[in-house]
Amino acid sequence: MERLSQRRTDPVTGERYHTTFRPAPTPEIQARLRQNPKDEKANIEKHLDIYYSNVKALEDFYQDAFYVNADQDPYVIFEFIESCIIKPLPCK
Repeated sequence: MERLSQRRTDPVTGERYHTTFRPAPTPEIQARLRQNPKDEKANIEKHLDIYYSNVKALEDFYQDAFYVNADQDPYVIFEFIESCIIKPLPCK
């Protein structure tokens, strides 16, 4: 919620900022930042409700799916996905 709801865009340059993790460098830029309506808390909560109401059906449908912890180094994520996809052929 925090990551999404605090995103801002500079309408002059198109540069993207985050009020906590990547704040605007000057007060002038900070004053002109705008929030996309989709990043408002009410809209985020609505989308999360839709996600959680559908996720169980998707998990049941995709029984062979695997979970990926995407909060890691991209190379580690790639290696994990590759290891899940590429499996050796069974020996007879």
